[in-house]
Amino acid sequence: MILTGSKIEEEVGLRNIVLSPFKKYLINPNSYNYRLGNSLLEILDSPVDTKKAYKTKKIVIPKEGYVLNPGKVYLGVTYEKIGSKKYVPSLIGRSSLGRLGLFLQITADLGHLGTNHHWTLELKCVQPLIVYPYMKIGQVSFWKTEGLELIENNYKEQLNNYSEFSEPQPAIANKFD
Repeated sequence: MILTGSKIEEEVGLRNIVLSPFKKYLINPNSYNYRLGNSLLEILDSPVDTKKAYKTKKIVIPKEGYVLNPGKVYLGVTYEKIGSKKYVPSLIGRSSLGRLGLFLQITADLGHLGTNHHWTLELKCVQPLIVYPYMKIGQVSFWKTEGLELIENNYKEQLNNYSEFSEPQPAIANKFD
């Protein structure tokens, strides 16, 4: 079951959902608009070898914006800390940006129960596109879980290494084995 916007707001107030900073105007009927942080990592290697660390270039997005180019993958980060110990977050793009050719969260849209952090975003565009720091870039929905094991287990040992960061994080080499 997906939570409605009013239920998301209620659960933020009860501290069952973390959206920090929380802004009421970012609530949708069944999601919350999250914003892009102020930095990106551009993946430089071509081809990328999944068994080796690859090169990236850090970009601080100026207030005038930064042009994303086709054929590149950029890693961004959510401005908001997002998470919940009670609900599973799912991060997706916004249709308005999708209509401009921006693919967001291409494969990694489902969060882990119990995490609370700035999420690394995958960005790829089909035409040059200017992005801005703190712009609304995607939306997060929250899903109710079922099953006693979700309540009884902490899952900390199963969570990946990405949950401790507040800047974009590249994939960990050899994590694909």
